[in-house]
Amino acid sequence: MDAAHTIRDCIADVNALRLHRAADAALGAAVARIKTLQARRFAGTYADLMNSPTLGPAALFFLQELYSDRDYSERDAQFGRIAGTLQTMFPASVVETAVALAVLHAQTEALDQDMGRAWLATLDTASDAARYAAAWRGVGQRHARQQQLERVLTMGHDLARLTRKPGLRTMLRMMRKPAHAAGMGALQQFLESGFDTFGQLARQRGAVEQFLATIEARERLLMDQLFDASAVACETELARTLGQAR
Repeated sequence: MDAAHTIRDCIADVNALRLHRAADAALGAAVARIKTLQARRFAGTYADLMNSPTLGPAALFFLQELYSDRDYSERDAQFGRIAGTLQTMFPASVVETAVALAVLHAQTEALDQDMGRAWLATLDTASDAARYAAAWRGVGQRHARQQQLERVLTMGHDLARLTRKPGLRTMLRMMRKPAHAAGMGALQQFLESGFDTFGQLARQRGAVEQFLATIEARERLLMDQLFDASAVACETELARTLGQAR
């Protein structure tokens, strides 16, 4: 399947999930709550990285673009409209990154929707941390969670690799007006922000590897706790992490 078909299929899946939530107010509210908690959890887990002059911009980029509770419907609509022209306007390496983003986004939305359903099945008198942990275990899908993390890490490596391609930053800057005119402003913004963030990080020897290794280690530890630790221990640690969010 080519890039355009993959992107369109992913965006169609995401739109179907959104329509389902729009028709079910309780589910929509539950998924929104899940997304907010996940953004807070990420901010709490990486509070130290957020305060780092070197790693802070990359942590903020991941929070805003991959772990945020933002509404990505505008970016998704652009992806769907311009999927067929991506391959003519951008080099293959950039197209591959766009495809990877669409695939990751679709998987994340599906898992969040499953979490929303599981959230509704938990006691609404429980704390947010307890409900989230119970919903996580109710959904399960350990392999999908591991795959999701691997895709996040691959996205970071891809963005860092793009910064090493001669002339690509200049090309992205020159394409800013044509991309906006073609309805690709959100994608252009993502690419430029990612390029600049990881380009800055790559100038520090070993910083990209340090950042992504930290993400991998902490996310795998979190997954192991959510799947395997006792309910009390899991709730306590999650509540502590949420409390660190700023």
